[in-house]
Amino acid sequence: MKIFISILPIILCFLSGCVNIPEPMVSKNSSLTHGSIQLNIITGETSKSQILDVFGAPNVTTRDGDGNEVWTYQRQAQVNQSYGQTGGWSVLLTGKSTAVSGFESTSRMVTLILKFDSNDIVIDFNSRSSNF
Repeated sequence: MKIFISILPIILCFLSGCVNIPEPMVSKNSSLTHGSIQLNIITGETSKSQILDVFGAPNVTTRDGDGNEVWTYQRQAQVNQSYGQTGGWSVLLTGKSTAVSGFESTSRMVTLILKFDSNDIVIDFNSRSSNF
């Protein structure tokens, strides 16, 4: 019994390595960048299912005046950065000490608009990004 209890953690460690963890939706949605758009979308070739595999579900689906389906994606990313710096000097009994710290936050919005033909193939797309 003592042997079993001593090797139980090893067995559990090996079994936990066999667990397949699915990719979180947040990771899939974060792939909407200008680089991934240029690499994954080819007008006249890319299908709806390929778009879904790469970018996930669109935020909005509509139809244009010609009856073509239009998908719109909007993704926002925010980068936060904090920094700090301290310094000082001393001459005999007098001295000076300084401290500088700050916080910076940047947001970026990427918008992708795709138009599909009746065969569910991309016939046109446009993307843009905004930093604020």
